[in-house]
Amino acid sequence: MDSLVSLPTSHCHSPLFTSKPHSSSATTTTSTSVSFSLPPPPQPPEPNIRRPKSINPSPKPKISSNPLKNFSTTTPTPTTTNNNFSHVPSPGETTRTTQSLVSKLRLSSKLFPPPPPPPLLHDTRKATQISEPEAPSPELEKPENFRQHGKIFIGNLPSWIKKHEVAEFFRQFGPIKDVIVIKAHNEIHRNAGFGFVIYGGSPPVAEKSALKAVEFDGVEFRGRVLTVKLDDGTRLKGKAEERARWVEGYQGQDLSNKSKWHQEREGSRRLFRKVLDSEPENWQKVVFAFERIDMPSRREFGLMVNYYARRGDMHRARETFERMRSRGIEPTSHVYTNLVHAYAVGRDMEEALSCVRKMKEEGIEITLVTYSILVRGFAKIGNSEAADYWFEEAKERHTPLNAIIYGNIVYAHCQTCNMERAEALVREMEEEGIDAPIDIYHTMMDGYTMIGNEEKCLIVFERLKECGFTPSIISYGCLINLYAKIGKVSKALEVSKMMECASIKHNMKTYSMLINGYLKLKDWANAFAIFEDLVKDGLKPDVVLYNNIIQAFCGMGNMDRAIHTVKEMQKERHRPTTRTFMPIIHGFARAGEMRRALEVFDMMRRSGCIPTVHTFNALILGLTEKRQMEKAVEILDEMTLAGVTPNEHTYTTIMHGYASLGDTGKAFEYFSKLRNEGLELDVYTYEALLKACCKSGRMQSALAVTKEMAAQNIPRNTFVYNILIDGWARRGDVWEAADLMQQMKQEGVQPDIHTYTSFINACCKAGDMLRATKTIQEMDAIGIKPNVKTYTTLIHGWARASLPEKALKCFEEMKLAGLKPDKAVYHCLMTSLLSRATVAEAYIYSGVLSVCREMIVSGLTVDMGTAVHWSRCLRKIERSGGELTEALQKTFPPDWNSYHTIAANSDPETDDEPESDDEDNDVYLDNVTDGDNDIDNEDLNRLW
Repeated sequence: MDSLVSLPTSHCHSPLFTSKPHSSSATTTTSTSVSFSLPPPPQPPEPNIRRPKSINPSPKPKISSNPLKNFSTTTPTPTTTNNNFSHVPSPGETTRTTQSLVSKLRLSSKLFPPPPPPPLLHDTRKATQISEPEAPSPELEKPENFRQHGKIFIGNLPSWIKKHEVAEFFRQFGPIKDVIVIKAHNEIHRNAGFGFVIYGGSPPVAEKSALKAVEFDGVEFRGRVLTVKLDDGTRLKGKAEERARWVEGYQGQDLSNKSKWHQEREGSRRLFRKVLDSEPENWQKVVFAFERIDMPSRREFGLMVNYYARRGDMHRARETFERMRSRGIEPTSHVYTNLVHAYAVGRDMEEALSCVRKMKEEGIEITLVTYSILVRGFAKIGNSEAADYWFEEAKERHTPLNAIIYGNIVYAHCQTCNMERAEALVREMEEEGIDAPIDIYHTMMDGYTMIGNEEKCLIVFERLKECGFTPSIISYGCLINLYAKIGKVSKALEVSKMMECASIKHNMKTYSMLINGYLKLKDWANAFAIFEDLVKDGLKPDVVLYNNIIQAFCGMGNMDRAIHTVKEMQKERHRPTTRTFMPIIHGFARAGEMRRALEVFDMMRRSGCIPTVHTFNALILGLTEKRQMEKAVEILDEMTLAGVTPNEHTYTTIMHGYASLGDTGKAFEYFSKLRNEGLELDVYTYEALLKACCKSGRMQSALAVTKEMAAQNIPRNTFVYNILIDGWARRGDVWEAADLMQQMKQEGVQPDIHTYTSFINACCKAGDMLRATKTIQEMDAIGIKPNVKTYTTLIHGWARASLPEKALKCFEEMKLAGLKPDKAVYHCLMTSLLSRATVAEAYIYSGVLSVCREMIVSGLTVDMGTAVHWSRCLRKIERSGGELTEALQKTFPPDWNSYHTIAANSDPETDDEPESDDEDNDVYLDNVTDGDNDIDNEDLNRLW
């Protein structure tokens, strides 16, 4: 893995490799420059007089800027001294020295290649002249030196003529490189009547084209007789003189010579740039400063387009761009790139590509910055294929890529969770010798966070530190986000402590990540504790954080406090969004308080939030959970009247509502609407159909739905199998249920507690209690513990098998497992015990008393129908009343004594197993496999 995500460590080691050669070079050069700055010693008048060797040393060779040269040790020969030449090492000697250094500095030799060998030095006097360049002559160079080959002057042009019209006429003499039309002094949309044409190609070809054009001097063009002649370089000469005066310090005089209009225009341009740099957030002031400029130049238009691009205001950027073109100012590659950037920030990549096509048509170069912006734009919309396409084109046209475009393409693949491609790009960047900035490390960590790969995310974090980077708040934030998403909030708190040790304070995003982690775990208390820490640190909550706190209050069921938080949010001048009101509306709808839900809905409208399809979905979801389908359909009609188009989640929610009622016809009706409107059919849609079929017992229709799922390439998940197994369990077909269990294992779909509970229900309905017991053992083997509903189903099975002692034993096992019995358990168990109490052993009688006491302690009260049924069983056991009757009547409803007609209407010859027994039990067991239908926050998020 290190080879995949490790980045070059040149940040740590490259300075170590370069410090010594540079320092030695600097020292040597200083001493050499001092010796070369001295004048040569005077020559004696008599050349025959010999001087001592100590007085006449051999001239030292000039040391070049190459630091590797200092390591060669050679001594001058007499020939060198006599001829006044500097010593030149032999080729073998230089090669040996360079090779020895390269072997020591492998990395630096690749990153910093040695400079070319020094030139040969001639006599000492010439070297001294080189080291002391004389002041340039004040005389200007000859005008012909300023002349450019292939450039012609064109005079007497019409004032309204455009560049492309001039280019079309003079293109007949040769390929044109550029056309320069000089603008008028006060009217920028008109020209001054002259310009220049520069022919392209090699210098001889360009000069030949220019000579052909000069032959047509005096030609008539658009009603004017043109003056065409070779350019004499006067314009470039004037620019050179102006530049020279500027360097010499006469720029003030030039400014003072400008007219009042030029001075005012220059002042407004400077003010605009100052406002743009100092107050970019005040867009009104920036726009006002730009509008004050009289006839802005291409530079000001480009700055304004760039300003709108950074804000993502693509429409005003386009407007500014077109204003520039309407004034006759042709855009450059820089201006076009700014416009492409505006569309990329606005996520309108179609218009961005149209700008790129226009650049190609006009022959404007597409720079590496333009390609980088395109790659980044497609990365933000999740289109990694298009990002790859433009990245490959950039690689073909611009060979030396930089770290910015690599960072953008890595970001594109991380956003699509294609980490293998991202790793390959990082490896490719390393092989190209490009040093990766810290942003690429953060991008890789974020990508691994999205796929939940904790191990590789930590590897990148450690690699970041190894390469010499200091972890920032973004680095720690990536780790906190990772642990919060995978549910390890305790480790996220450890990272938080690491931040504090590194003297890095939390910001709003890190606090929001911690709160989101606790919200996922439904740990409301710790979520509020983090919120209090945020306030103590002096941070002011933003809209996102307020939305999280409101979601926490709704999760706790404290809806009033959630509404109070919305009002507090408005006092802090934060504008609520539709996400602010969504959990409140959904919370009231789930609680059945539709009046209050609609009040919050109106409150949302008064706050300036326009209801969206997701808001209406929340209302429909709450109504369908309460099985108020008529009101849900009314909301759907209101939604249509408001001009909001229902989406697939809207129809799927209504289908689930009708499926809960077993209304297969309505479920298929809304399925047909969904399909006819061209909406996406997903697994949730087919789950609703299957649920409707299985609830109504139409298993053949359910099989047809599964075949259509296979035709649509929609795989069956655990929830689909649970619905099918529960459908066959309702019919008592244990063989079909067992076959589905086998298919589930073959397809690699993992059964859950609801799957096993449904299968146990099928076994109990078929009377196969042996297979039900084996299923319990299989659950223990794979580590799935039975829940209350599983035990309820098993107790009901033993009761149907007329084995109350087994049911009582199962009840004791459930309590030993730490589970608390609910009303359904007591109903099944008591009904089973009472039905067999007349013929069973004495311990059944004591068991009935024990269960009665537990119900009394728990404060459970049965409904009137159950009380009537149990009283009939009691009359068979104790005709004149007794201890059992007295204990059991304490669980009856309070108005039982007023029910005086029971004794008169009860038949002493009733059957031991009344017809209502199974029906009552089925009422309790109806939701055995529907427990996972409860819609929580994740299902609420799915509505988006």
